[in-house]
Amino acid sequence: MTVIRGATTVATDCQEEISASVKEMLDEVFAQNALKKEEVRAFLFSLTTDIHSYHPAKAAREAGYDFAPLFAAIEPEINGGLKLCIRLMLFTELLDNRTVKHVYQKGAKVLRKDISEIYNIALDGPAGSGKSTIAKILARDYNILYLDTGAMYRACGLKALRLGVDPKDGVAVEKMLPTLDVKVEYKDGAQRTILDGEDVSLSIRENAVSMAASSISAHPAVRMKMVELQREIAKGISCVLDGRDIGSTVLPDAKFKFFITADSKVRAMRRFKELQARGENVDFDTLHAEIVARDKQDSEREFSPLVCAKDAIVIDTSDMDIEQVITAVKAAVQSKI
Repeated sequence: MTVIRGATTVATDCQEEISASVKEMLDEVFAQNALKKEEVRAFLFSLTTDIHSYHPAKAAREAGYDFAPLFAAIEPEINGGLKLCIRLMLFTELLDNRTVKHVYQKGAKVLRKDISEIYNIALDGPAGSGKSTIAKILARDYNILYLDTGAMYRACGLKALRLGVDPKDGVAVEKMLPTLDVKVEYKDGAQRTILDGEDVSLSIRENAVSMAASSISAHPAVRMKMVELQREIAKGISCVLDGRDIGSTVLPDAKFKFFITADSKVRAMRRFKELQARGENVDFDTLHAEIVARDKQDSEREFSPLVCAKDAIVIDTSDMDIEQVITAVKAAVQSKI
């Protein structure tokens, strides 16, 4: 008995996509292995617990693969495991000594390190557009790294504030850089930002630090240092990066590029609710004015401004919830991964 393995992922839990993905996987398994119906003894599917809308075995039957017994099982929950994944074990008795070829499609390629490619997803956009939230969800669902580039600049901004350095003073900031010690650590699936040996993951999210980060990131010396580090990380591992110029400057060759945006008032309200939930007392109009000012500053700075890469897919999230945005991004990624 010979077992041929296959796996695929779907962007959303819906009947149409599950049916299409199962058929596509089975078609390739049979084509790659030149399988004949009489060589197949059984199909065994396993699916992750987030797939509910349609049964892979039923999809296989409807696709014409009903000439052998079809079985299916639910996989146990695995922390950090691949989401929306369908696996296949095809039991065969081959009539010759042909070499077996296993098939891993779409996001399931990460299950096989020997065939998986390194790919990067670049998410750009103005403050409050939701790109960081989207990046984290994508990294979790595709089981790849999330590199919070903004946190690195925020740490620089916090350093300047603590030293009394004006974040807009390029000369003073450049003098500060030799003593800047920023590290990124990953613990329990989360990124921790370490500044001078201190975990500042919460401190860098304060509103004053946000404005300082916007100013300090405009200096070429700061950006050159950070970009070099970010490129090195992205070269060695599949990851999601979000920022202002990821697709245009940091990773111009990224396989997937998105520009996530929204109306300034919508973004200000999101930020307003976020800060209120943290117990910060803020005025909406003031916050909105800061968002508009930051947009202008980020877009007009001389070095690596906020820009939509020419080959990026633009998604306006003003009237979309997070689930709708994720669905739209995943659909684009799944079509090319």
